[in-house]
Order: sequence, then C-alpha cells, then structure tokens
Amino acid sequence: MEVLNDILGYPNRKIYQNTDFFSFSLDSVMLSNFVTIRLRDKNILDLGTGNGVIPLILSIRTNKPIVGVEIQQPLANLAEKSVQYNKLESQISIINCDMKDYVMPKTIERYDVITCNPPYFKVNDKNFFNERKEKMIARHEVCISLEDVIHVASRLLKNNGNFAIVHRTDRLLEIFDLFRKYHIEPKRIQFVHEMINKSSTLVLLEGTKNGKSGLKVEKPFIMYTDNGVKTAEYEKFLLEVKNETE
Repeated sequence: MEVLNDILGYPNRKIYQNTDFFSFSLDSVMLSNFVTIRLRDKNILDLGTGNGVIPLILSIRTNKPIVGVEIQQPLANLAEKSVQYNKLESQISIINCDMKDYVMPKTIERYDVITCNPPYFKVNDKNFFNERKEKMIARHEVCISLEDVIHVASRLLKNNGNFAIVHRTDRLLEIFDLFRKYHIEPKRIQFVHEMINKSSTLVLLEGTKNGKSGLKVEKPFIMYTDNGVKTAEYEKFLLEVKNETE
C-alpha cells in the first residue's frame, strides 16, 4: 500500500512509501546529517537511493544538484513522485539503473560528495529466503556487493571528494580494507549504540578519495538510556533536524 509520510524530524519534507517495499530508516537520516558538505562541493550523488530519502534531506543542507540512483523501478518511481511533490525537480534527479551501469565517461570523477546506505547482509544470511524480492534486494547483496559499491563510488568521486556510508559495525574491518583498496582514505567515523550498555551495531564512516591519512573518531551516538528513554543527545539530534526545516 502506498502512503505519504513526513520524513522523521522533517515536517517540511514529505515522502512516498509503499508498505510492501523496504522503507527508509533512521540509518538514512543519520547518514544525511553525518556526511560533510563543503561550500565548494558542486555535485552530489546518492547510490542506491531507494525512495529518495537521502536526496530529500540533503536538499535542505545544500542547494547544489543531487542525483539519486536506484535499481528497482518501483522505488525509483516513488522517489521521483516525492521529488515532484516537494517541488524539487530543479535540484534532484532520480535515475533508474544499476549503479554499476552509471559508471560511464560523463560520470567518472564527476561528484564531490557521494553517499550510500547499501544492503547490509550477504546472500547467505538466514533470513534471505523469507523476504519479498523488493525487500531482499534492499537488505541483501543480491544485485551488488559491498565491494562493488565502494568501487563504483571511487570511480565516480573527484579527487579529494568525500564518500560517506552507513553500515553494520561487524563489517567495519571489511569496509576499511575496501576503502583503501579503492583509494578512499577513512577520515571520520562514528559508532551508533542503541543503548549505552550495548555494543555498537551501526557505524557511519566517511572517507576522502586519495586523502591523507588521519582518522577522526567522533563521539559515540547513544540513542536510548537503560530505561528505553531517548537520550538528551538523541532528543537534541531530532530537535536540530526539525529546526533545519523551520
């Protein structure tokens, strides 16, 4: 079923979703706020954009052109519908294609900033066969692997461009290895914890193509107290996100 919702914390941004597909999550909202956007950055790309939540949020942070690439046509259609509803056609373009096919002479080394909230799970995950095709593609590396994502990002990034990704913490060493394999130097990292007494399950990482070595570890982001109440940090995050739209 298709529904029109507010984006979490962004009452001035509406998004179309289909309850049969994979809906956007807090991961994408956090990535949209984590990524560095410099004044000199001119072209921005979101790989695997889904229903377009990251471009919609980034359009509040910058007025520069944003492209979202999505392989699944139903999701790309929803993203395009949301762009039109928010009257952002002049800033956001949605392209329905495999991100690997988006690597072409006119796009190589074109982008200053690239983001991606990729599939988190390998195809041998035990839940793989229990999901609808649309959700399976969004959650599992069916159409593209983590290595493919990082390789594509490297080819599309300008020299000294930034690539930001959100992923599961248990794959962090693999991500570090792949960043460096494709000449993206890790520069900033933030661990996300559901509760202070629980291990991190989510990590935000940003790297610079052919950047100098030197990693900044941001303060961990804790979402809830032991009693399940939002932390002051989480409340502040939601408030800041809301204030950007007012």
